[in-house]
Amino acid sequence: MISTATTRDNRLGFRLDEATKALIEHAAQLERRKISDFCLTAIAEAARRTIAEHETLSLSERDRAAFFEALINPPAPGERLARALVEHSRRVGA
Repeated sequence: MISTATTRDNRLGFRLDEATKALIEHAAQLERRKISDFCLTAIAEAARRTIAEHETLSLSERDRAAFFEALINPPAPGERLARALVEHSRRVGA
């Protein structure tokens, strides 16, 4: 039978000052959680937020309108793009 339980074999160690440790202990106590569980959850949530912020594109209203206008009514290919397409066709074939 294959176990689907998550194992915690990896470690992440770091040092912190007394004030930060007290802050974390107090927050964990308020949530009635172990310090390690509190820290693991907080770090994972912060990592997810950071990744989402870096992988999400936010456009202003003007930029959004310009983007969709270019999708709906794309501009005609310029001279450089036309030359690149001819060169690509020559090298790769149709």
